[in-house]
Amino acid sequence: MDSQKDAFFSFIKELQNIITSKLESLDGNSKFQEDEWHREEGGGGFSRIIQDGDVFAKGGVNISAVHGALPLAMQKYFNVQDADFYATGISLVIHPVNPMVPTVHANFRYFEMYDKTGSLVDCWFGGGLDLTPYYLFEEDARHFHQVCKDACDRHDVADYQNFKERCDTYFHNAHRNEARGIGGLFYDYCRADENHSMADWLEFQKDMASHFLDAYVPIVNKRKDLPFSTENIEWQEIRRGRYVEFNLVHDKGTLFGLRTNGRIESILMSLPPIVQWKYDHHPEPGSKEAELVEVLENPRDWIMS
Repeated sequence: MDSQKDAFFSFIKELQNIITSKLESLDGNSKFQEDEWHREEGGGGFSRIIQDGDVFAKGGVNISAVHGALPLAMQKYFNVQDADFYATGISLVIHPVNPMVPTVHANFRYFEMYDKTGSLVDCWFGGGLDLTPYYLFEEDARHFHQVCKDACDRHDVADYQNFKERCDTYFHNAHRNEARGIGGLFYDYCRADENHSMADWLEFQKDMASHFLDAYVPIVNKRKDLPFSTENIEWQEIRRGRYVEFNLVHDKGTLFGLRTNGRIESILMSLPPIVQWKYDHHPEPGSKEAELVEVLENPRDWIMS
């Protein structure tokens, strides 16, 4: 019988194939290129990147499984000593060409920690998905959140409202006092307890990850052919700058990758290809751009619980 880590890694390998195949079909022009990489301390992964497409300006769908001694910085973070670890997951970020199409991010991961005898001392699941629009279409926000809620409702371990609120809290640029996007789900350190097993968490993780395409693809199909202007592109690039700020200042996944000697190109694949930082930029009051900022400053409940 496969171990939990092996079962999850097998799942994300197949999920990577499913997602990249669907996104290539949706783009119709550009294809993902794959790089296999190896980590000197143990493990490695497969990074798949799409660029300069008709629908997607840049995107990555990466899987990895890394292991070895837990770096000192991470030992301090977890308050442990002389620990080893194993971490595996799938991480994706898709940046569209058309500013009417939102950027999307998803990550589904599993972590194990061992003492120096090799005995398992802790393990947990984490992950989530979130949507970052440049222009607000409320029906898209409701659709994305509904897919998230439906997945949560199928599993006793999952709590949509809790995970939604944690997403709003986590994906927040505190230095800007605004959210990165309109949220989704975020959960971490999901362990077994007296009511739920790790197998229960695994089933939820697989269910939510398997429905990522259901959450995102209908939105892309609805918006990818809408007309847009150079002003719309400028706003998209300004908002992408805020995306970069979050990933480099606040994101724990980026921090973990850098501290565990991960592959830099894979870690930073989340960054968009072209961005702008305009000094003290504010959208015109009453504009579509200002409508988005209002929602980012005041997160909303998109569906009824």
